[in-house]
Amino acid sequence: MNRIDHVALVVDNPREATDWYISKFGAELLYVDDSWGLVQFENIKLAFVIKSQHPPHIAFEDMSLEVGKQHRDGSKSIYKKDPFGNFYELIKYKEKE
Repeated sequence: MNRIDHVALVVDNPREATDWYISKFGAELLYVDDSWGLVQFENIKLAFVIKSQHPPHIAFEDMSLEVGKQHRDGSKSIYKKDPFGNFYELIKYKEKE
């Protein structure tokens, strides 16, 4: 069974969004720059993306993923659409040594 890794919301300013969710809900900052931000809650991560870079989506961890775009953190992922027109992402993180 795949687990939900994160939910991504489109925002105008990822830095402001991460600051707000950290101060309002006590999330932990994992990463932020001008194009996306990522915060960790106890049970899930929340991403903040800009519309020109990523669609709003839900991401599932898929450790069997063989193809996909390589990211700067060593992960790889691919975006797909469900039958209802919603984007989802399959993501595989670099295996820990």
